[in-house]
Amino acid sequence: MNDSTLQNRQRTAFWLAGIAAATCVWFALYLHLELFADWFVAAFSLSRKTALGEAIHFFVYDTPKVLLLLTGIVFLMGIIQTFFAPERTRALLAGKRMGIGNVLASLLGIVTPFCSCSAVPLFIGFLSAGVPLGVTFSFLISAPMVNEVALVLLFGMFGWKVAGLYLFMGLMVAIIAGLVIGKLKMEKHLEDWVQKIQAGELAPHVGESMSWVERFEAGWNHVRQIVGKVWPYVLVGIGLGAGIHGYVPQDFMASFMGKDVWWAVPAAVVLGVPMYTNAAGIIPIVEALIGKGAALGTVLAFMMAVIALSAPEVIILRKALKPKLIATFLGVVAAGIMLVGFVFNLVL
Repeated sequence: MNDSTLQNRQRTAFWLAGIAAATCVWFALYLHLELFADWFVAAFSLSRKTALGEAIHFFVYDTPKVLLLLTGIVFLMGIIQTFFAPERTRALLAGKRMGIGNVLASLLGIVTPFCSCSAVPLFIGFLSAGVPLGVTFSFLISAPMVNEVALVLLFGMFGWKVAGLYLFMGLMVAIIAGLVIGKLKMEKHLEDWVQKIQAGELAPHVGESMSWVERFEAGWNHVRQIVGKVWPYVLVGIGLGAGIHGYVPQDFMASFMGKDVWWAVPAAVVLGVPMYTNAAGIIPIVEALIGKGAALGTVLAFMMAVIALSAPEVIILRKALKPKLIATFLGVVAAGIMLVGFVFNLVL
């Protein structure tokens, strides 16, 4: 065995040991985030029953969660990208019939229990791997809005008809919105650094000749490129969401969410966009609003806007998308959500 081969084996063993250790730490941190947030709030003699305590708990829990997801997913996507050049990925997806990619991405979103901000890392990873823009948006919409947590909670609170109709309408919003955005050909409205990654300008060479050490190094470089650019936006976005989560009262929201006026659904969507929580957090609020007399369709439209179009998500996405593309995304999805609200109010 020559010195070069021995050195390569040592480097590979070093990387594998490091990844194994990092993976253990990653899972240990991720699984104890709730306990850490509880401890943090208690350490400052705060209670989650107060607005300040709930806001701080939300920030301390969600910030490391999103950053951990971002780092882990981007590292994996960086390694995967060394096997598939962006051109090859696009060619594979282009061979499918129109809409198949959007359907698959939307279905994938159902089984990924991410809130809107947590879905952004995989969204960016898809873009960096050359997945078409419209397909990535179908995932970004579906992942927070139509996940298994939302469906189980809706089923338990309102029955299978409401859960089934929500599943169908949510998937339609994700699929059709992704198709519309894809048809508009707005790739030029991705930020320049994302376009360069898509074009392979910031990525290492790819192919079967790469060693595993080179693939691991490519994954780490991917983390440095993407996480290094996005993390300030994560902090600002979740900070905004935490404040809204802790301080916005339910009584105010329930006061205008009836069926009596046509503008209730659009108003609920507009009100929901600045807010931020996940499905598990918003559905108890949905139940409370309905208990106060709000219409089901109006409240579900509000719920979809909160978990699929949150202001923190937009802040994070701004680092990867230019304003025109963000505005298009918001407009298309908001229109779909309003349609869902009107349909629910009409048939239920």
